[in-house]
Amino acid sequence: MSREGLITIRSSFDPGETMKRLEDEVRAKGLTIFAHVDHAAGASEIGMQLRPTDLLIFGAAKGGTPLMQADQTIGIDLPLKALVWQDEAGATFLSYNDPGYIAHRHGLDVRVKAVVDALSGVLRAIAGKATNVQ
Repeated sequence: MSREGLITIRSSFDPGETMKRLEDEVRAKGLTIFAHVDHAAGASEIGMQLRPTDLLIFGAAKGGTPLMQADQTIGIDLPLKALVWQDEAGATFLSYNDPGYIAHRHGLDVRVKAVVDALSGVLRAIAGKATNVQ
């Protein structure tokens, strides 16, 4: 399962535990959680079924502002997002947008490479701890 610009990691935990660990790691890195969207709960509210599909929206001005200073349109892709979801076989995954892909999408160049590399490293570390894949 490969989607351009999307990083997906199989979790060692069920969806609830993966999301809890994700939230804990986001907070431990000093990032702000802006929203938590439980898509499965929304589906249930209208009488439909959806396997666990849970979105966390988070970030920090320190990382996002330099990118938006370089090109404000990147604000459509910020704050960062991570999706915890379960496939039809019951496996749990964590997916997030690759910061390098986002920067490339908006035509950002080497001026923001250090910021993009830092964001990539933080996301990799958070995802690794949340899924127990290090």
